[in-house]
Amino acid sequence: MTGICSGHVAVVTGAGRGLGRAHALALAAEGARVVVNDLGAGPDGQGTSADPAQEVADEIRARGGEAVAHRGDIATGEGAASLVTAALETFGRLDALVNNAGFVRDRMLVNLDEDDWDAVVRVHLKGHFLPLRHAAAHWRAEAKADRGPHARVVNTTSGAGLLGSVGQGNYAAAKAGIVGLTLVAAAELGRYGVQVNAVAPAARTRMTENVFPEAMAAPPDGTFDAMAPANVSPLVVWLASAGSAGVTGQVFEAEAGRITVMEGWHPGPTADKGDRWAPAEAGEAVRRLLAGARRARPAYGA
Repeated sequence: MTGICSGHVAVVTGAGRGLGRAHALALAAEGARVVVNDLGAGPDGQGTSADPAQEVADEIRARGGEAVAHRGDIATGEGAASLVTAALETFGRLDALVNNAGFVRDRMLVNLDEDDWDAVVRVHLKGHFLPLRHAAAHWRAEAKADRGPHARVVNTTSGAGLLGSVGQGNYAAAKAGIVGLTLVAAAELGRYGVQVNAVAPAARTRMTENVFPEAMAAPPDGTFDAMAPANVSPLVVWLASAGSAGVTGQVFEAEAGRITVMEGWHPGPTADKGDRWAPAEAGEAVRRLLAGARRARPAYGA
């Protein structure tokens, strides 16, 4: 390990299992002191348990690192504020926020209950916004006090948010919203020394291993485990470190040994009549434009 996060304090939400746990362990291995947040809910967001957060914090300490467990609900103002407070009161500073908490309640749109929509959007999108908002307020105060933070935020989106995913209208909408939030935060917070990026991971978690059991299974022969959550963590650690200086407002896909820079929305073919279109001729123009446009990748499951 290179110690690229030595002396830094990182907060990781949803860090009791899966990707969050892998990120917390990897950050600690690189010298970060870690606030391990996890409400201990089930894969569908039901229930709570103090065990997952505490177990990861204990594992970090057993490896010689420093960590504290935080069991607050980060999709509430109180819980998000206490997350930042835990970092400051325990370790005296906050350098990186990794927003990772989430769960799924998959349904086709015609069967998707309002409660399932609200619950998923709440934990993913609001659960990104509130910790980010409270961390940003701290960093802004630091900047105004001439203490010049060099802070980092790593958000977690998904291929579902970038392309869509059949049966995941609530999840895909929330993850797409996280991309928009990332771009706005990067633009607004740069003046305070804060960089904000997002990662769209593909890995074996409670949300994926039952849906794609064959694709997510670990190889029985001990060869490279392409779907191990730890494969995503090196990128997250680097983005959370001082080494990522100048990188902000970006979205990356991370899977197995592959890292991809997502290029987002760019204007494609265009037509300008110089006057108002009639509906029929607007349609004809659209047909011509689509014929010359790059074909979009299909939604997952389409």
